[in-house]
Amino acid sequence: MSASGTPRGAGRYPGPLARFRQLPLRSRLAMLTAVAVAFAVALSAAACWLITRDRLTEQLDAQLSTVEVNSNYVQALSAYCNNPDGVHFQPTPYTIQLVSAGGYVCTSPDKAPIPAQRADTAVARGRVASTAHITRAEDGAEMRVWTKPFPGPLTDTQGNRLAISVALPMRQVTDPLNQLALVLLIVAGVGVLGAATAGLWVARAGLKPVDRLTEAVEHVARTQDLAIRIPADGDDEIARLSRSFNAMTAALASSRDLQQQLIADAGHELRTPLTSLRMNIDLLVRSEQSGRPIPPGDKQALLASVKAQMGELAALIGDLQELSRPPAPGQSAVAVVALHDVVGAALERARLRGPSLTFTADIAPWYVRAEPAGLERAVVNLLDNAVKFSPAGGGVEVRLSGGELTVRDHGPGIPQDELPHVFERFWRSPSARSLPGSGLGLSIVARTAEQAGGAVRLRSADLGGTEAVLTLPGAPTPPPAPPEEPPARPDGDA
Repeated sequence: MSASGTPRGAGRYPGPLARFRQLPLRSRLAMLTAVAVAFAVALSAAACWLITRDRLTEQLDAQLSTVEVNSNYVQALSAYCNNPDGVHFQPTPYTIQLVSAGGYVCTSPDKAPIPAQRADTAVARGRVASTAHITRAEDGAEMRVWTKPFPGPLTDTQGNRLAISVALPMRQVTDPLNQLALVLLIVAGVGVLGAATAGLWVARAGLKPVDRLTEAVEHVARTQDLAIRIPADGDDEIARLSRSFNAMTAALASSRDLQQQLIADAGHELRTPLTSLRMNIDLLVRSEQSGRPIPPGDKQALLASVKAQMGELAALIGDLQELSRPPAPGQSAVAVVALHDVVGAALERARLRGPSLTFTADIAPWYVRAEPAGLERAVVNLLDNAVKFSPAGGGVEVRLSGGELTVRDHGPGIPQDELPHVFERFWRSPSARSLPGSGLGLSIVARTAEQAGGAVRLRSADLGGTEAVLTLPGAPTPPPAPPEEPPARPDGDA
């Protein structure tokens, strides 16, 4: 925070990286392609320029090193430096000069003197065999100088031996290099522009599937139309993303259809008991308002009907809540359940609901991992169905062995063409629509079995009746209990 209370950085322009991230994806791809190509071209151009410079310099050095200065020319040059009058030289493209050990130079006529360097004087003193370097003449021209000892007997006024320097202007190297640099610059600029154009075209072509996916997502968000599908050709990432999007919209469409069907079926199932309940309550209200009491017997029957309809509504709402409840996250609601105990408790309830029926049970121990409340409700639903469809004085056979629970009744059975529909929500056999129930019991059983890793099926039993088989993975013995943690020791104990 600044002294004025304004956060630091407030009001500043965004940095280059932030502005780059705000660009469209295709523009960023084109820019990155252009930068990558520019970097590669710059490296190639720099390497080409450096190699060419080294080769041209080597050629210039080779030319200078092969120049042979005869002794007559050296004698004339020495005489010219002592007395310029009366000495004539043949014109030469080279700058030739004598270098003494003390740094004195004697330059050929019509040439600008080149100041002696330490390397030149070192050659004159015999410390170095030869040297080549770049320096500037007194007229400012850049020169390439090759200095070597003079093999003849010529010396300076102090008797020191002299060295001979042969030089040429560096224009022979720099002029071609400048032309090469200009060509490389033009080629690099054209290459970068072409790369940027190609990158933009490639980005547009490559992002067309993404554009189609974006348009599809925006269309779904705008119209809630889940029937849209994106063509997915190939096996690249875009095709996989398109197939995933198509699968997602198909799953959402199926989920929405199931939700709408559930709401419609629930509304249809609720309409009948609510209508009957309203009519019965209207009769009771009209009787009270008109002062004409209903006969006691009819009133008792009316109240019993109201109570039964309220129970049917409560059962239907409970089944709907069970079906709409999402699966428990993780394994927090799953525990090891003794299935034989659950079946035994459900049998006791079934005997109360079917006092005229005969129950036979063969139950072996079996332990499963499931949600206790959901598993108990599923087993109770299977036994309730058997009680509902069993004739008076009939029997219900229950058997649990090896994780397979079989519940058989001796009722009218289910036709073969109706068996595929028995686990659908709100589906009820035409012959059973007069019986109480919501048509959700077997749906709850199927969902519980699936969550526990098992399965349930119905089949026609031999000699009539229906047999329900619930299979759940487990073991005949409970899993070992986890070791208990040792009690914490008091502070200070070892």
